[in-house]
Amino acid sequence: MTPASSFVDALKLAAAEAERAEDAFRREIAERTKALERERAFAHRRLNFMRAIAEAMASAESEEIAVAAATAVMRMKLGWASDSEARGEVLARFQPVAQQMFAARAPTDDEAPPADPLAALGEFESWYGATHPNPFWVLFDHYIPETPLVDF
Repeated sequence: MTPASSFVDALKLAAAEAERAEDAFRREIAERTKALERERAFAHRRLNFMRAIAEAMASAESEEIAVAAATAVMRMKLGWASDSEARGEVLARFQPVAQQMFAARAPTDDEAPPADPLAALGEFESWYGATHPNPFWVLFDHYIPETPLVDF
């Protein structure tokens, strides 16, 4: 091997390594962007869903009515017209969130711990994530098939 070909081979290896590094960086950026997009989407879904729950519960005069209103909104938002064991469990596990939201509206006495709807929501999300293959907020992914436009 001549010194010139050794020199060119070294440059060729350096160029290939730079290309691999750039490709790895681009994959990393794409993965990170996708993760951030998902976090943003889930944050907005969480906000919109919990806002709808809060609005439905706003006029509830008792915890029972508040939980029923929250359950109704949840069913409606998820399109759950029928019951199943799995749906029943999700609804039951969400009840503490509604209860904490209702409790947060009322003034607390000094001895009772303050209501913490965010902690209850976090516990619900953790439970759901531990018992299901996807996060709860994936349930709000609605595929809308294209319908052909027909002129009569």
